Amino acid sequence: MIEVNDESGFEPAPDLEEISELATWVLDDLRVHPQADLSIVMIAEEAMSALHVEWMDLEGPTDVMSFPMDELRPTPLGEEPRPGMLGDIAICPQVAARQALAAGHNTMEEILLLTTHGILHLLGYDHAEPEKKKEMFDLQRRLLLTFLARRPRDPRDPNATIDDIAPTVD
Repeated sequence: MIEVNDESGFEPAPDLEEISELATWVLDDLRVHPQADLSIVMIAEEAMSALHVEWMDLEGPTDVMSFPMDELRPTPLGEEPRPGMLGDIAICPQVAARQALAAGHNTMEEILLLTTHGILHLLGYDHAEPEKKKEMFDLQRRLLLTFLARRPRDPRDPNATIDDIAPTVD
């Protein structure tokens, strides 16, 4: 079960239905059991700052934090996915909005990118080492690209491409 909530007070409010659709898309693609529990919550900067200090001992808000539970992993073909609790993801739309502005795309697209990134962390992916970073970011890019390809283009920016929101890692 995927649960998406907004406790951030950010305006305009993130599209929780689209976030849920993306999470379902990513989990289906990676063959995670359809009954795996995932919670995604949008939180304000103050709440994210508190989590960042508590869990990472780092000051200030960050964009996304993931809290894995049952250490579920993508299921290889030929094996049956197992149910369980995937975990929780906290996203700060205020930080996402600043990052989106700096990157030249909209806030919702940044939130979708962060959602994908958070799910991959829950599934054991990491980007601490260059080869692991490339693997994670290539997968993140593919997942987001295939999801966004199903959406109609943004009529405000007919020239936007996936490279604008999910650049390739060098």
